[in-house]
Amino acid sequence: MGILERIIKSDSAATSFKKQLRNVLGFTPGKSVLYRTALTHRSVKDGADENNERLEYLGDAILSAIIADFLFKKYPYKEEGFLTEMRSKMVNRNQLNEIAIKMGLKRVSNFNKFDSSLKMSQIFGNTLEAIVGAIYLDKGFEKCRQWVMERVIQPYLFLDDLENLEINHKNKLYGWANRNGKNLEFETLDERVEGGRRLFTVGAVVDGELLAQGQAYNKKDASQIAAQLALDKLGFNKLDQPEEAS
Repeated sequence: MGILERIIKSDSAATSFKKQLRNVLGFTPGKSVLYRTALTHRSVKDGADENNERLEYLGDAILSAIIADFLFKKYPYKEEGFLTEMRSKMVNRNQLNEIAIKMGLKRVSNFNKFDSSLKMSQIFGNTLEAIVGAIYLDKGFEKCRQWVMERVIQPYLFLDDLENLEINHKNKLYGWANRNGKNLEFETLDERVEGGRRLFTVGAVVDGELLAQGQAYNKKDASQIAAQLALDKLGFNKLDQPEEAS
């Protein structure tokens, strides 16, 4: 392939990428390289300047600030504890992961699709945070705030529902165990290195029997996943207060 052909192919790929982003994000990006990095998971690019972990760090802080400002103005008479809890509900990993998938970020993300552990992780929520970081660097804070309001908060975060949302699956499972005289423990079943990172498998153990297990790159997320799966198995989606474990 000659130089001209390579240039044409490269320009075509760049145009296609911008079109994909415009369809997902609702605007045409300026600095495409920021968004390529934001959409790249560590499982395919290990360099700190090549994957989205740094942008995720930045986006997490920006998103938290935007939501804190939104809640402060939305609830002028609510106390600090209520505002903190609502912000946690709006930016929790499960919530952001679901929003990212609905937005279409999974389709344009670059990650190791053969890594089965990623199927149960929250990488697309992390990608969403990285995208927020990219928009902030590319377009500035006000454009980023407007995008979060129009593309994240308004279409996906319904405050009336969130006020009644229980997001701590471990606490909910502990409550069930206490009501039913059960002994609940979260045990680390496995710990190994995958792709340069430690992957944890944590089990929810009830009266010595493994009820469910979850995998993630830190124990806190793995135990929350295990608790969520245990609650599903106990029928919390069907019954308000199940009496016994099956």
